[in-house]
Amino acid sequence: MPFGLCNAPATFQRCMMSIFSDMVEVSLEVFMDDFSIFGPTFESCLDELEKVLKRCVEKNLVLSWEKSHFMVQEGIVLGHVISNRGMEVDKAKIKVISTLPPPKNVKGVRSFLGHAGFYRRFIKGFSVITKPLCNLLLKDVPFDFTNECLQAFNILKEQLVQAPILQPPDWTKPFEIMCDASDSTIGSVLGQRVDKKPVVIYYASKTLSEAQLNYTTTEKELLAVVYALDRFRSYIWGSKVVVYSDHSAVRYLMEKKDAKPRLIRWVLLLQEFDLEIRNKKGCENVVADHLSRIPLEGVDDTMEINERFPDEQLLAVSTAPWYAHFVNYLATDSIPSHWEKKRRQRFMAQVKQYIWDEPDLFKIGSDQVIRRCIPDTEVLQVLAHAHSSACGGHFSG
Repeated sequence: MPFGLCNAPATFQRCMMSIFSDMVEVSLEVFMDDFSIFGPTFESCLDELEKVLKRCVEKNLVLSWEKSHFMVQEGIVLGHVISNRGMEVDKAKIKVISTLPPPKNVKGVRSFLGHAGFYRRFIKGFSVITKPLCNLLLKDVPFDFTNECLQAFNILKEQLVQAPILQPPDWTKPFEIMCDASDSTIGSVLGQRVDKKPVVIYYASKTLSEAQLNYTTTEKELLAVVYALDRFRSYIWGSKVVVYSDHSAVRYLMEKKDAKPRLIRWVLLLQEFDLEIRNKKGCENVVADHLSRIPLEGVDDTMEINERFPDEQLLAVSTAPWYAHFVNYLATDSIPSHWEKKRRQRFMAQVKQYIWDEPDLFKIGSDQVIRRCIPDTEVLQVLAHAHSSACGGHFSG
């Protein structure tokens, strides 16, 4: 959709609704580029699936085989497990909280109570439950995390991952994201306001990589926003979203023109969303602050932060394969004259991994095994033309 990302989601949704208008809410549900077919029996599901596939063929819609699942009795749709039992919470959404270890010091207790206290209006008898934990915060009291404290901690932890604190999304209301970054971890919470009361939809937290640990404070705070928008993309795409951060500089980065290239790229990534960034004091941003300080040794979060533009390959035209420059250099020692110094240096570091033995190109892998590069027919023709033009020879293979 080359006309811009702001209107693309709504346009695509209207397109899908017009194509499947007679099936929606009868045997099919559509959200953006995802649809689910349902039915009371196996045979009826097969009939409806046949109708939908024929409609896709008629309208030239292409399905991703890797992302398609057929004839399942339950599945995850937009972060919720859907089955004949109804709608249930996906365990991955609450794993950060459900695997939370007990606090080991007064600072950890204070951080956890700040998180739980943010939703205290939904927890009946909150003051009674938290009394053993609050006693640990008294002055000149030794830190002794007793069984009574552990029981109170587990009760609060269970309350944080159950209704009414944890609720399904309502796309008629704007979304709210609370973000925060510490020295080693970033945390974020996706939520909404129900009757002016905050509720949770998704908890997320991630440990920073070795390279990200060297970022400045401002870069870490903006990285937390980028991570949250990428993690909650399926919820907030096409909806109004308000992001709360306790780092006021993040608000002004959206209009700053002379920032670092990394920050500029992140700001451009944020343009895809209907976004509003608001400042929130650290003492009020207690939920995200707590998540950003949780040790994640027991949480398997290998998801990398996506810093690629969703449509950066849109309308891209390539006139030569990626290895044409390697072949030309190995055969004739020629490098494009318009390349900058930095690109030349990167190319010279990469070309050491390749060996040209006409008519084949080989690459030395990380395991020191030499493998032959095998192009498809079209790319082979372009490579033959590129090589013939460069050295006047003939390419066959």
